[in-house]
Amino acid sequence: MDTDSILAQIPEYVQAQQQLSDLADKYKSAVEVDLGKVDRMYKQYQQDKSSYTASQRENYENQIISAEQDVKEKQKLYFGEDGVIAKKTSELIDPIKKRVQNAIDAVAISGDYGLVIDIAANTGVVYYNPKWNLNDAILKILK
Repeated sequence: MDTDSILAQIPEYVQAQQQLSDLADKYKSAVEVDLGKVDRMYKQYQQDKSSYTASQRENYENQIISAEQDVKEKQKLYFGEDGVIAKKTSELIDPIKKRVQNAIDAVAISGDYGLVIDIAANTGVVYYNPKWNLNDAILKILK
């Protein structure tokens, strides 16, 4: 069985993946804009720092550090373990994966299989005979 192949044939999964990709691109662009601002601040500071007093240099350095920290927080908010992308992935993908798992369980029980191996998730597979592939039976249940 190959869950990657099964998921690729489920339109809702493909749409969810596209939504997640679009969302990630949007957030990536927002972060890149902010990183560009920080980079410009730093370059401007490097260019002008000789004309600043010690107090002004310290103030400007603190502004740059603060801006960098803001960008890191935004990255964590969007892409972190509990970030927007992770939550949206869970919202969109988990129900589909649960349906696939239920279909796998049904095929395994009805076929009296003791073990079903997912070749998409197992890098230790050294031989695979397509004759025993359960994808079609699983897709039949899902449709």
